Amino acid sequence: MPPRPPSVVLTIAGSDSGGGAGIQADLKAIHTISGGKCHGCSAITCLTAQNSCGVTGVHSPPVEFLRSQLLSVEEDLYPAAVKIGMLGTQELADEVGSWLRKLKENGDKRAPFVVVDPVMITTSGHKLVDDSAKVAMIDKVFPYADLVTPNKFEAEELLGKTLCTPQDVEDGARVILSMGPKAVIIKGGHSLLEGNNKVVASEEMNASVGYAQDYLLMSEESAAEGKPIKDKARLCDGSRGVWIRNDRYDSVHTHGTGCTLSSAIASAWALGQRERDAVASSKGGENVGALCAMRLVDACCIAKAYVNAGIARGVQLGKGPGPVVHTGFPNSYKNFPTIELSASGAPMTPFLAMQSYHSAKSSSSASSAPALGRILPIVDTVEWVEQLVSTPGIEDIQLRFKDTTDYAIILDRIKRSSDLCQSSGVRLWINDHWKAAIEAGGCFGIHLGQEDLASCVDAGGLDLIRDAGLAFGVSTHSYSELCAALGVRPSYISLGPVFSTQSKDVKFDPQGLETVRQWRSLIPPHIPLIAIGGINNADVAKVVREAGAECSAVIGAVTKATDVKKAVADLNAAMS
Repeated sequence: MPPRPPSVVLTIAGSDSGGGAGIQADLKAIHTISGGKCHGCSAITCLTAQNSCGVTGVHSPPVEFLRSQLLSVEEDLYPAAVKIGMLGTQELADEVGSWLRKLKENGDKRAPFVVVDPVMITTSGHKLVDDSAKVAMIDKVFPYADLVTPNKFEAEELLGKTLCTPQDVEDGARVILSMGPKAVIIKGGHSLLEGNNKVVASEEMNASVGYAQDYLLMSEESAAEGKPIKDKARLCDGSRGVWIRNDRYDSVHTHGTGCTLSSAIASAWALGQRERDAVASSKGGENVGALCAMRLVDACCIAKAYVNAGIARGVQLGKGPGPVVHTGFPNSYKNFPTIELSASGAPMTPFLAMQSYHSAKSSSSASSAPALGRILPIVDTVEWVEQLVSTPGIEDIQLRFKDTTDYAIILDRIKRSSDLCQSSGVRLWINDHWKAAIEAGGCFGIHLGQEDLASCVDAGGLDLIRDAGLAFGVSTHSYSELCAALGVRPSYISLGPVFSTQSKDVKFDPQGLETVRQWRSLIPPHIPLIAIGGINNADVAKVVREAGAECSAVIGAVTKATDVKKAVADLNAAMS
């Protein structure tokens, strides 16, 4: 079978003669973040005379020439995604808006995903566009944008006000969303203190200075695309408003970060659509699961990790600040962001720390944290709990209820299961029903899926779980869900389904072993990774362990085994 062609990503932007920003940065980002699975095309809106010290001149070619570029690409290299950067004149903005309208209203082809980076002001504060160009961009381009990506100064220019606090940013995002785009992300590369010399720094402002955190807000329609359970919220749902955070690097070598971020978002989204198209056409994709589930919020998280890694490796090339370095698809927890519940203050207090069985056995381990077992059987009856607590090699059991939602019945079953586990020295984890687990007492930990995590947060449950001294685990299926899980500082993180499973109504495609490997690299090494889904025997458990998971959550491999003791022993050996 011939290789699948790359997805086309078009950048409509200005040229940077210094090579650090504009289409030069865009094309590098498109190629490197996708590993060559996206092909970058360009339509140049303006030529800049600039170097690392600043911009000394701007020239806009005739509108007719921009039109020719757009039509040439459209006719032969129809884009999956479009990134729009500097539109220096009203005429250019009008032309791009007309072209976008044509594509969006054309029912013959799927309209490209459009990211608009409203380049208006240089880092030094120099205005690059006049007011008529700004108005034209808002009126003619924003209505066709799937996402706009202003930085702090550009957002202030759009809003006509200074952003002094995280609440100002959230309020401002709502106003920009009302200008027509489906989503807005106000970038946090500039701290809220920058440009606010006349404002007295508040505790809230000072608390945010150490972080580079972007605020993403999406329309309900946009946030619903690809959502696994439409009527239940997740912490990573953009319609809730999402703070995406990295620690701030103390570096001036950040030239081109805005161009790079917007292009990386467009490319990451195109990667996901490429996988979905391959599955839909039965051609098969190299990866399903997390990549196939790549939607806008996931693309924003991936792009932020990409830019953060580039800033970390930035070096000076000329006399001024150096450009962001272009690396590959994110592969390190050191640069991977978190989704935070609040932009203010320190990260959330971690839940009870755990370590993997393998870390505990390591001669170099100095941790006194409890060691998670190599397998985590998931059962749905007290009778199964009773059988497993007397089975050699069982250290953890998760109890999940499938046949009732009656609180009194659930509470009784948890109490009986807890008594059995405590008397046998086995740790009991409760799936979903955190209130009953706290009331019953004696449980070791809580496990929540993403939807139950959001409802728990909204009910103030995380503090109650932590105050009860319980460990806490979270399920993940996509990049944004991983960011949300990392933000609550859990005891462990699970990924699944790794393989196809019939155990319950699964909303995500199988993740595959490659996603297990990737998750292990994106999760800090002190947090154990549990793999779940389709791990039906010891042979499968062994390859999951080799991919990087420290624990396998199993159901049928134990509950359907003819010899439970032997199945447990074999699974433990495979996960050693």
